[in-house]
Amino acid sequence: MYYRLLNRCVRDDWVTGKGNRKKKEVILTCMAAFHPSLLSGNLLLVEPVVRFRHPWFLAIFVFCTIIVLANLVHYILFRILKKKEERETGSGWGIKQYLSHPARAIFLLTCVGIALPLFPLPANVNDIIRQGLLMAIVACLGWFATGCVYVFQEFTLRRYDLKAENNIRARRVHTQFQLFRRILITFIVIITIGGLLWTFNDPRIWHYGSGLLASAGIASLILATAAKSTASNFLAGLQIAFTEPIRIDDVVVIQGEWGRIEEITSSYVVVRIWDLRRLIVPLTYFIENSFQNWTRESSDILGTSFLYVDYSIPVEELRQELNRVVKSSPLWDGKVCGLQVTNLSERTMELRCLMSSSDSSRNFDLRCIVREQMIAYIREHYPQAFPTTRFAAVSQIPVGVEQTGAQEPLMGVGDERR
Repeated sequence: MYYRLLNRCVRDDWVTGKGNRKKKEVILTCMAAFHPSLLSGNLLLVEPVVRFRHPWFLAIFVFCTIIVLANLVHYILFRILKKKEERETGSGWGIKQYLSHPARAIFLLTCVGIALPLFPLPANVNDIIRQGLLMAIVACLGWFATGCVYVFQEFTLRRYDLKAENNIRARRVHTQFQLFRRILITFIVIITIGGLLWTFNDPRIWHYGSGLLASAGIASLILATAAKSTASNFLAGLQIAFTEPIRIDDVVVIQGEWGRIEEITSSYVVVRIWDLRRLIVPLTYFIENSFQNWTRESSDILGTSFLYVDYSIPVEELRQELNRVVKSSPLWDGKVCGLQVTNLSERTMELRCLMSSSDSSRNFDLRCIVREQMIAYIREHYPQAFPTTRFAAVSQIPVGVEQTGAQEPLMGVGDERR
């Protein structure tokens, strides 16, 4: 029955062109399922159906298979790399963060290029798609190279912790790497643009690609002349990287503002002020103007708190109380602690409380604690020692004037009122 139905459909298709191809497929499926032997001598009948589905079906099948394999290889590879870096370093090098996406894009574009010849496309369409794929692969390779720069930075800088107490070398390395990273990425972008131009078959565009790379030095001179401020900031960035007047996380005072160097770009510096504001300063400012850098050689710093008290207070007891307050605080680094009389006025004497800390933030907090507790000690034990105002009034009576009646005693010199 299957054989007669199939012959009828094929005869109608070949003779009249009105055969039902869907019906033929159903009949062939049933014959293959229940009577495989019926197809052994009738390969000629099966060939039209297979030839109808072959070109696009095989191309799509191969393309999907390659895509699945590429994603599987990508997943396994980066899974192994992530476990290895976490086992060896604990925190990772950023391989998955910086390289996973460009690597996946390169895998997928390569799979499309492999499967492209299998698609029955016109020659001009095939050339356009191939050119687009080649340009996309070059751009993804530039993306991947940029990710490699970031991975190298993470791998190198993880040994230099900015949170350490003595972090001068760490701040130096972080500052230099930020500037060098931007320079490397700029070169990668230029090389990628040249590579995109080289992908074209036109010899004139090849010439432009070669000229772009060959004339990079001349172009930089022209841009330096046209954009003097930008070029000066770029050169100032290189000078800062080598001479190190500032580094990442340095404590600086600029125009009366206290803050930390948060970021150094190719044209400006971001200073984080203590109240979380951001001060944007051009790079040339740090070359042409003076400023305070509290962590140039080390982060250790001395701080002072001033007290203004009466002459009658015992200084030695205040000195002992200061030692007790400072030594009981974890903010003190155990190096410097002292109290001295640094100035005298007609009403008070000035006492300077000197103490040291490992960094400026700790020292600021320690100075506040010293002020609070020293004032509390004076108020409790020597309340009369706070600054007072003395004055004297002398009564002048004309000579020879007869005084009658009782007179009130006059206030003499030296009497005081508080």
